[in-house]
Amino acid sequence: MTFATEPPFRHGSPERTAVLLVNLGTPDAPTPAALRRYRAQFLGDPRVVEIPRVLWWLILHGVILRVRPAKSAKKYESIWMPEGSPLQVWSAGQATLLRGYLGERGHPVLVRHAMRYGNPSVPSVLDELKAEGATRILLLPMYPQYSGPTTASAWDAVGEWSRSVRHVPEFRFVNRYHDDAAYIEALAQRVLAHWQTEGRGDKLVLSFHGVPKRTLLLGDPYHCECLKTARLLGERLGLSREQLVVTFQSRFGKAEWLQPYTEPTLIELAKQGVARVDVMCPGFTADCLETLEEIDQEAREAFLEAGGKEFHYIPCLNDSHPWIAAMADIAMRHMQGWPMKPADASSLEAQRQRALAAGATD
Repeated sequence: MTFATEPPFRHGSPERTAVLLVNLGTPDAPTPAALRRYRAQFLGDPRVVEIPRVLWWLILHGVILRVRPAKSAKKYESIWMPEGSPLQVWSAGQATLLRGYLGERGHPVLVRHAMRYGNPSVPSVLDELKAEGATRILLLPMYPQYSGPTTASAWDAVGEWSRSVRHVPEFRFVNRYHDDAAYIEALAQRVLAHWQTEGRGDKLVLSFHGVPKRTLLLGDPYHCECLKTARLLGERLGLSREQLVVTFQSRFGKAEWLQPYTEPTLIELAKQGVARVDVMCPGFTADCLETLEEIDQEAREAFLEAGGKEFHYIPCLNDSHPWIAAMADIAMRHMQGWPMKPADASSLEAQRQRALAAGATD
């Protein structure tokens, strides 16, 4: 293995602290070709699909990538924004706002966003941060609840990048914040703001992204952390167990996933006579295909066709003030002890000279 050539290390060079936000990913465009590239990378990750590699490679490249990209492209096209993919737009905005919030608190650190799959890739952004002098990097995944296919995979990307780097920066990694008080409050404020303008539904449905049930049985804590997030949010909103419904969406394949499933649950609620539901996706910190198309379009249609009267989708945290403030709290807590302000070369050299002078007088 060869390692990248780097400029000679120079004592007194400015050093920076950085925060890297990592989200799942998005295609570059709502086209079959872009979806094929994106899904090949996403579904090719052994963290995402845990079946024998040879068998899965045949299924993925022989069937899935031949059939699904065109259908998926139409779904992405239905939610695409003028500026691009919603996930890309919101993620970039979150990074910009977080940099401002941290700067206002006296911590002018570098802040960037990257995608685990797609662009901007984790390796490319790490290269940029390193070129800007970042020697300390906090990795902050945009997944509040820990799971191997998401959180751990983000760390895998950093590890893969590090294997070709000669001078590896110091890293810290945020594993989870599913029960963080500021995160729960940000969710609560999102719901309360919606209720203030749109009224309150009969049920608040919290839809989390699903994972195969097998992952729970193998020791993944995701299911438990989703339930804890839901419980804390329900308590903050003063909801009874009957008023709060927890479901899991985005099932893929024939295996059993975490239940209850979102769309069948909504259909059953409508058949039971529930007239209005408010639906929120607490596990997503930015709106994306799974929230805007799967929930606000497909699930909405299913509920109304089953007899429901009103379906209200509550947007993700996106660029809301409570959420950006919560992100700043989480980042600052995990960066404790790190210098936040970059020291320029002249001040570092002055410190060195003072230290030498002090040593000469001892």
